[in-house]
Amino acid sequence: MSNFETIIYEKKNSLAYVTLNRPHALNVYNLKMRDELYQVLGAIKDDPGVRVAIFRGAGERAFCAGADLTEFLTAPSPIIARRARWERDVWGLFLSINKPLIAAVHGYVLGSGIEIALCCDIRLASEDAQFGLPEPGLGIIPAAGGSQTLPRVIGGAKALEILLSGRWIKADEARRLKLVNRVVPRKELLPQAERLARSIAGFDPVVVSYAKQAITRGLDLSLEQGLELEAKLAHSIL
Repeated sequence: MSNFETIIYEKKNSLAYVTLNRPHALNVYNLKMRDELYQVLGAIKDDPGVRVAIFRGAGERAFCAGADLTEFLTAPSPIIARRARWERDVWGLFLSINKPLIAAVHGYVLGSGIEIALCCDIRLASEDAQFGLPEPGLGIIPAAGGSQTLPRVIGGAKALEILLSGRWIKADEARRLKLVNRVVPRKELLPQAERLARSIAGFDPVVVSYAKQAITRGLDLSLEQGLELEAKLAHSIL
């Protein structure tokens, strides 16, 4: 178990568990969490013993209710803010990991919370989950990839409706929109995520990694280029 302040990081066999651990503040994403998450993501990426990672939130009320705007909107200067992002590009690191990442979300999944979930490959939600991007109502726009990842998952029109209206959506609608893969009872959220993770972890890790790359990288290519990528990855396994 880790000694971080805002995150609990655990490894059990080939599974990694990342728990956002600020339940008193609805697991709001702050600068300390950013720095600790960056370290944890690096460990997941570089540790050959980790085959699948599960992301979840501590407490009963939220996976993550957004970013701590009192910190992120008061950077000492644009230069320092840019340097901090460059040195700790959490979102770029998230998307560079070629191992399966599963988000098990409950309660409030807002702002940075939905962006963290969207950086994962598979999303399971409890029946009480609520999703939203409230940034425009706060006079800002998403800055952690939400405007790019959400339309890639649910389509541009639906993403625009959610973002521009500020409307929150509940778990059942999120499943219909394909924002989440499954909706399960709260008590089944972690067990189902673990069963799925163990099933994936039982396969050859190279095959799993290449399968993930074929899809995630191929989505940004033409069909012809995607088929070439698939053939190249398949050939390298033989």
